[in-house]
Amino acid sequence: MLRIVGRTAWRFGKPFIAIALFLAVWEIAPRVGLVDQIFLPPFSTVAQAFVELVRNGQMWEHVSASLGRSLSGFALAVVIGVPVGIAIAWFRPVADFLGPILELFRNTAALALLPVFILILGIGETSKVALVVYAGFFPIMLNTITGVRTADPLLVKSAVSLGLSPIKLYWKVILPSAVPSIFTGLRMGASGAILVLIAAEMVGARAGLGYLITAAQQNFQIPDMYAGIIAIALVGLIFNGVLVTVERRLSRWRNTSSR
Repeated sequence: MLRIVGRTAWRFGKPFIAIALFLAVWEIAPRVGLVDQIFLPPFSTVAQAFVELVRNGQMWEHVSASLGRSLSGFALAVVIGVPVGIAIAWFRPVADFLGPILELFRNTAALALLPVFILILGIGETSKVALVVYAGFFPIMLNTITGVRTADPLLVKSAVSLGLSPIKLYWKVILPSAVPSIFTGLRMGASGAILVLIAAEMVGARAGLGYLITAAQQNFQIPDMYAGIIAIALVGLIFNGVLVTVERRLSRWRNTSSR
């Protein structure tokens, strides 16, 4: 019994041990002079700045601004990217028609188009949300294409032989089998969209985590700058955790069918 408890504790504790070691190095390195405390304060100093930003409400103001932009842009990317990916994967004329233009834009970095988005859509919220949509669209679309095209052909043939209509074929067979690949695209799109949004907020914004980091750096409030970076990491972890949880719930049929 103790051995089982020990193994379980070790399995769940390993990631926290690595994080604790990293934070310990961060705390000790500036204090013993390995790095300059002015440019890399100890973790305890950054944690105090983080708590103070939370206490005075500034952190929530910036986090909520970034979350609003990222969630709305990411939702639009999902609504557009998944259907387009399914259409390209399943209908050859659609792939032939959209393939060249999508390939052209896929190889154009989102941040390279930031000035274009600002010129066309203005420096307000619309340009930032549109940039998030652009950054998230391509990973979602490409992984949806991969998931649909790699659906088990035996399952598809069996479903067709049973007389399933095209709509039911998509809903009952193709989409469930493509869920892991689609969610890989969602996770990649979410991380890329957050990074692009933070960069956009550094250029033209009055609120958001990107703005917080830039303003803190310009005002030489270095602990606040690192607190903003930690907030970005936490937001990314939460995003990823939510997507992983949803994927597991939608993929439960795989575990039951493999027993």
